[in-house]
Amino acid sequence: MMQYFHRQIKLWGEEVQQSLQAKRIAIIGSGGLGSSLAFALGATGIGEIHIVDFDEVSVHNIHRQIAFKTGDEGKNKAVVNAGIVEARCPFTKAYAHECDFNGFAEKGIEVDLILDATDNLPTRGQINEYAKIHNTPWVYGSVEAFHGQVCFFDRSSFNDVFKITLKEPAGIAAPIVMHIASLQANLALRYLAGQPVKKDFLYYLFFNDEGELVTQKFGLPV
Repeated sequence: MMQYFHRQIKLWGEEVQQSLQAKRIAIIGSGGLGSSLAFALGATGIGEIHIVDFDEVSVHNIHRQIAFKTGDEGKNKAVVNAGIVEARCPFTKAYAHECDFNGFAEKGIEVDLILDATDNLPTRGQINEYAKIHNTPWVYGSVEAFHGQVCFFDRSSFNDVFKITLKEPAGIAAPIVMHIASLQANLALRYLAGQPVKKDFLYYLFFNDEGELVTQKFGLPV
């Protein structure tokens, strides 16, 4: 185990690395963000990763959802992602849940952190309500076109900040999805490893008309 995580141990030591084995997380959604989150966090030494998605792989998913390849059409997304996690890291148990978030919530599985990889505001509202009831922090992420948002929700409420409506997503390419997921994964791993994390702070990232990457930061009400 120590050889497998050699570079991470150089970062924070053996004791912290061992502590990750006791951590449980849930990734809600296994598409673009979820695939990247599972790949980024699946080989870090987190003990359990619960991956939730009711959807099956479609051909139009493959170009931006890094877990999938041609030939995966029709397979459940959570199942595919869980298989990749366990194939890469023998120290992490990955559980696939072929259901929506409410179905997962009904199972009563306790986790240390929830990662939002959904694509709609109502489900994020449900995650927020569940997190408040169970006193569980969660990491929000969203992507559209060349824009993205990330926030570590702790005391602040998603439902108070965002109007919960249905919205059809715009076009999108893989790199921005992977970029936002990497930011979510970094926040998650820092938190789980006991490192400082800026909470209830929304990061909004976008490319302007000149192609410059701009990051804006907003403190949220708590």
